[in-house]
Amino acid sequence: MAHLTQRNFVSLNIAVLTISDTRNFDNDTSGQTLCDRVQAAGHELIDRALVVDDIYQIRARISQWIADPQVQVILTTGGTGFTARDNTPQAVLPLLDKHVEGFGELFRQVSVPEIGMSTLQSRALAGMSNGVLVCCMPGSPGACRTGWDKILLGQLDSRTGPCNFAPHLKPQAAQALEPCEARS
Repeated sequence: MAHLTQRNFVSLNIAVLTISDTRNFDNDTSGQTLCDRVQAAGHELIDRALVVDDIYQIRARISQWIADPQVQVILTTGGTGFTARDNTPQAVLPLLDKHVEGFGELFRQVSVPEIGMSTLQSRALAGMSNGVLVCCMPGSPGACRTGWDKILLGQLDSRTGPCNFAPHLKPQAAQALEPCEARS
C-alpha cells in the first residue's frame, strides 16, 4: 500500500487538454475538474487547451507539450470511448515511448463501484514520452475525479512511497528527486 514518505513535496508542471466536439472553456466541466484538482494538490497548471476530436489536432497539441521543456505531465479528458469521434487512443499511442500498462487497467478497476461494468467501454491509457507523463481519461467530470483522486493524486506526489512518477519526469530547475524505495 502506498504511503507518504519523509521526502519533500515537489510541484509538477501540468498541462490539461480537453478533447471534445461540443465543449468550450465556458462549459468544459471535465477540464475544469482536472485544473481545480491539479492546483489544489499544489502543482502548477502550466497550460490548458481544448481541441476537437481529430487525431491530428490531438497529436499536434500533445506533441507541442511533449517537446516543451517546462511541461512534465499532460492530462487529457475526452475521446476515449467507442464512437466514431472518439480518437484519443489512436492519436496518443504513436506518440508514447513507453506505455503505462497498469493505468487503464487500474482506472477501469476503480471505476467499477461508480459505473459498474460500463467501465469496459473506457479506453483510458497512459504513457511516457520525452520525460512527460501523458494520461488520457474519459470526458466526464466523474471520470476525471476518479482518475485524479484514486490514481494520479498519489502517483504525482513526490512523497508517495514506495514509488511515484515524479522521479521519472523531465527535471525542472531545483528539482532533485530520489528514486523509488526498495521493497523489504
